[in-house]
Amino acid sequence: MLYYFFEYLEKHYQFPGASLFGFITFRAAMAILMSLMISTVYGKRIINFLQRQQVGETIRDLGLEGQTEKAGTPTMGGIIIILATLIPVVLLAKLDNVYILLLIVTTLWMGTIGFIDDYIKKFKNDKEGLKGKFKVLGQVGLGLIVGATLYFNPNVAIKEKLPVAQQQEILAENPNALPSKFFAEEVQSTKTTIPFVKGNEFDYADLITWINPDFAKYAWVLFIPIVIFIITAVSNGANLTDGIDGLAAGTSAIIVFTLGIFAWVSGNIIFSDYLNIMYIPRVEEITIYIAAFVGALVGFLWYNTYPAQVFMGDTGSLTIGGIIAVIAIAVRKEWLIPVLCGIFLAENLSVVLQVGYFKYTRKKYGEGRRIFKMSPLHHHYQKSGYHESKIVTRFWIVGILLAIVTIVTLKIR
Repeated sequence: MLYYFFEYLEKHYQFPGASLFGFITFRAAMAILMSLMISTVYGKRIINFLQRQQVGETIRDLGLEGQTEKAGTPTMGGIIIILATLIPVVLLAKLDNVYILLLIVTTLWMGTIGFIDDYIKKFKNDKEGLKGKFKVLGQVGLGLIVGATLYFNPNVAIKEKLPVAQQQEILAENPNALPSKFFAEEVQSTKTTIPFVKGNEFDYADLITWINPDFAKYAWVLFIPIVIFIITAVSNGANLTDGIDGLAAGTSAIIVFTLGIFAWVSGNIIFSDYLNIMYIPRVEEITIYIAAFVGALVGFLWYNTYPAQVFMGDTGSLTIGGIIAVIAIAVRKEWLIPVLCGIFLAENLSVVLQVGYFKYTRKKYGEGRRIFKMSPLHHHYQKSGYHESKIVTRFWIVGILLAIVTIVTLKIR
């Protein structure tokens, strides 16, 4: 809203300073400051409200050190993250941008699913919360919306660089030609980026056009299920990671900040040309959302680091995972998720391997055996005697290393 207000002031009255709101970097800085203030200052009031409503965490006895002390800590703190993200976005972002609208829908959609889950656990005294099939159904529904929008919406497009020979002709005619001259017209495309490969673009349509080139128009049949799978996997990974104080919020802040770098350079034609990466018009606006989201996560950590004063609950963890997945798909870097979201992947795999191996050995030997002392993975280290603050810090360090490797893929192919 403020963006449109200052745009009006600049256009009609040349109001001093109004032009600043036209710059992504300025609005991103404002967004992160605003979200930090909301999450830290008003976060405490939300925590007090949750305490008054007796929205305290019920702790199952898993034999983990310091576990009993967490009983009664307010949950549903994901509300803080959601509000601290959406308020700056509504004020500072271009609300007619398709990517911003998708992320707002994602936040509200996944936040609602998580809220219902937490509500059932606390107020209906059902420890299982929302049935798994309904969670998956909600994730599939969001995947359908996101996938269909990214495939069919005409504002979701890319610009590809012209062939080298054509670029040389342009340079011969005008040695000072702008970078925009080296790119073709906007086209809707299912192309994405593959890391560590020289020709680092892959078109999902190629999965069916080898049968018949005319099948390209049916690429959505493959693209949308892939989007559904990614959203479901990442949101569940974030949900599993939310098990000890500060782990999910800290690792997510690292992941989202990294995606912010990709969004900014992918939406900037100068950087896209210099780095020789896919140029995605209008995607740079996501930087505003990401800045607000990072600020919200860091502000939430003020109260969520050990010993936590509030837990995010599924209201936060499912929302975080959904947002990360949608951003990665929008900037066409979803194939980097196994690297960038390596912590989520490890947590997910630890549960899958533990359950699968337990069932296999029970069937084969008559008794179930375990690979880890407990899953998800962070509980294995707790059982091994590590303090949870040390586990969280080391997971953050691994997350930073994975983020650096991810950023390096911009040049290493």
